[in-house]
Amino acid sequence: LDEATAAAEAMTLAHAVRGKPGKQSFFVSELCHPQTIEVVRTRARVRGIDVIVGDHQSATLGDDIFGVLVQYPATDGAIYDYRELAKRAHTLGALVVAAADLLALTLLTPPGEWGADIAVGNTQRFGVPLGYGGPHAAYLSTRDEFKRQLPGRIIGVSRDAEGRPALRMALQTREQ
Repeated sequence: LDEATAAAEAMTLAHAVRGKPGKQSFFVSELCHPQTIEVVRTRARVRGIDVIVGDHQSATLGDDIFGVLVQYPATDGAIYDYRELAKRAHTLGALVVAAADLLALTLLTPPGEWGADIAVGNTQRFGVPLGYGGPHAAYLSTRDEFKRQLPGRIIGVSRDAEGRPALRMALQTREQ
C-alpha cells in the first residue's frame, strides 16, 4: 500500500459510507500529488465514480459529491487551511480525506482537528530512503464511526475464558 493507493482506498471508504444514487462524484484538489490523482481516477473509473479535479479554494461542490480529497501540505509544499472546505463538504454530507505528510504533522494541526474524516499518507520519511525501492508503506486512518469500512486488519482487545486480556483479529484484509 502506497499513499496513492491509500487515497483510492479512502475514496472507496467514503463511497461506501456516503455514496448512493445521485452521489457519485469525488472532488480531488488539483494540488494533490499527480500520482495520487491518477491512481484515484483509475480506481474510480471501474466503480463508475466521477472524479472532479479542481481548485479547492474556488470549487463549487454539488449535491452529487460524496467525498473530497486534499493534500496537506500541498504537492508544491504550500500549507492551506481546509476548515472552510471541510464545513462545505460536511454540509453536503460528504466526507473529507486528507493526504497528510506524517513528519509535517509534528508541526501542523492534525487533519481531524480541522474537519478531515479520513487521513492517508506514506511513511517513507520514517524508513527506507526513496532511492532504495518502494512503494513505501502507507497509512489510512478514519474516525471511529467509520472503522468497520476500513480495509485491512484491526486488532481488538477482549477477555479470554478466565478474564485475562486477549488480542483478537476484529477485521482482516480482503486478500485473506
